Amino acid sequence: MSNDVLSPALIQAMVGHMSVPDLIRAAETFKNSGQAASVEAAYAAWIGANPADGLLYAVLFNYSVVLSDAGKLEAAQQCLEQAVGLAPDFMPAYINLGRIYERQGKIGPAIVQWSAALAKMAAITGTAVAHKTTALNQSARTLEAVNQDETAEAMLRESLELDRSQREVVQHLVALRQRQGEWPVLVASERVDRSVLLKGMSPLSAAAYTDDPLWQLALADHYNKCDVGTPAEALTDWPLARDHNGPLRIGYLSSDLREHAVGYLMTEILGLHERSQVEVFVYYCGIEAQDALQQHFQQTADHWVAISGLDDAAAARRIAQDGIQILVDLNGYTRDARLQLVALHPAPVIVNWLGYPGTMASPYHHYLIADDWIIPQTHEVYYSEKVVRLPCYQPSNRTRSVAADRPSRSEAGLPEEGMVYCCFNGSHKIHRFTFDRWLKILASVPGSVLWLLASAESTAKRLREYAAQQGIDPQRLVFAEKAANPVHLARYPLADLFLDTTPYGAHTTASDALWSGVPVLTLSGRSFASRVCGSLVRAAGLEELICATAQEYVERAVAFGKDRASLAPLRERLRSGRESCLLFDMPQLVRGLEALYQDMWRACKQGELPRPDLANLDVYLEIGNQADHEGSEVQGRADYHGWWLERLAARHRLRPFPPDRRLATDPALFA
Repeated sequence: MSNDVLSPALIQAMVGHMSVPDLIRAAETFKNSGQAASVEAAYAAWIGANPADGLLYAVLFNYSVVLSDAGKLEAAQQCLEQAVGLAPDFMPAYINLGRIYERQGKIGPAIVQWSAALAKMAAITGTAVAHKTTALNQSARTLEAVNQDETAEAMLRESLELDRSQREVVQHLVALRQRQGEWPVLVASERVDRSVLLKGMSPLSAAAYTDDPLWQLALADHYNKCDVGTPAEALTDWPLARDHNGPLRIGYLSSDLREHAVGYLMTEILGLHERSQVEVFVYYCGIEAQDALQQHFQQTADHWVAISGLDDAAAARRIAQDGIQILVDLNGYTRDARLQLVALHPAPVIVNWLGYPGTMASPYHHYLIADDWIIPQTHEVYYSEKVVRLPCYQPSNRTRSVAADRPSRSEAGLPEEGMVYCCFNGSHKIHRFTFDRWLKILASVPGSVLWLLASAESTAKRLREYAAQQGIDPQRLVFAEKAANPVHLARYPLADLFLDTTPYGAHTTASDALWSGVPVLTLSGRSFASRVCGSLVRAAGLEELICATAQEYVERAVAFGKDRASLAPLRERLRSGRESCLLFDMPQLVRGLEALYQDMWRACKQGELPRPDLANLDVYLEIGNQADHEGSEVQGRADYHGWWLERLAARHRLRPFPPDRRLATDPALFA
């Protein structure tokens, strides 16, 4: 498509005397033919020719959207300010003007605009409600960005009371409460009951909510149907991929190949690929970034394609035209993912790896890469994809930069003597059951402290107050301010033992701890996110630090706390084995990836591509939503399958459903 602009005189002649509806249709025609510059020129020409038109405010609003999409924020701001002056009751202009201010970093003016919109919405109409919820949601998101979490939460709740069908608001609210350490996480109201919150939760939040992989599978299926949706049509043939005979064309799709946790993990992978085996394409769909890490990826990929500016159909066509044979989705259900693009089947084989710790439960992700600790063979029923395995699932960065200045304990706010437990996982991973265990450990080890990563001050205050209620001096919780990664890594060795969280455990943070010589104590559950840390600890050669029960976890942590010297041999094993252990053997991991890719392509050519198993997941979601995930810890349920089978059979008696290959396999119960 061409991006050429028609001559100003021609555009002036075309649009100068058009009606507003005709102008909008003309702009849409320009847009669909790839003439983005002509769209801008058309709006500018019409505005110049019609300064007194009664709908000028609406045209200015549309023009501002075009300018904003092109990154021309100052010009977009001026259009919206003019629109507000012309039509003080036109609410969309306030909303978008606030967004423009926010993108420019002008938080105060943004909130002023949204507050002005709220003040004008006295009349209760459907349109006013829609505008009010939008203003509440935008204000909440902006307030959260400046650590005003409690006010943000109140606005989200008010928005849901007005319209409880807003799934994105439910997801935002749940994630915000998890990040704040608000327990219980789900608090129902008269208009927003618990089922709305459960079914609206994002799969990523579900990983931190409970260790119930069957429910997580069913929720992911529901999320995919509701939030990703089903495209009108998708690609069904890929001639350029199928006819290619050279090295496999592998496409990595990611928004995070930059200064980001996934970026750090992937640092070495692209450059280690054997070019006689694979040709590496990267499709970057994230925010604009030109940091050193992204520049490194651009240099180590064979082809770097930025697709953030392409719509899903255009990006899918680009991937297909590049002849990609295997597309590796490094996002999954995480921020800035392009799942509506993936749903178009832009490549014959689609793989879920690394970015999202769990099953996609989608009809188009064929494979999930894990290892035999994260997904033992008996756990494959929890996943819709065909599970394939590396020796260790997670890559790591052996080229980490560590600051030369190593602080002392006192400089880090830690006691010079005594046991220092640490956990630098995000606060959203601190589940109430985990925190209760940590407080038991502190109570049993006099003089010990727990070193956590700082988040919002209100969250630290809440955790300290909770500790005080349990009889623990709140000053024994020490918070490390966020720092640049090299500085953060330099302070890691001040800790004696890293205490993992569950059900969502340490991933990148565990690699960092083990690389720094700090042993990690973990409790492996059943779900993907709860078992990654165990995989990493095992690959580092410290399998004895993987606990099977909560009681064992507490007892081991207490024993180490009372005998700090017993950790010395573990630290030495980490130090001496760092160059040879499986966890940091990136060449072996890449060879394993390439072997998996070859097997996947062979199966595709032979017509044996696996088909995702999505049977009965609506039934599993219905049953899983009945469990009290916050009242009792699913991870401690000894007969997990028995609990599910009992309820599946009861549901079948009331409303029969067909057998599946998961748990509902007994013909006597599910005939």
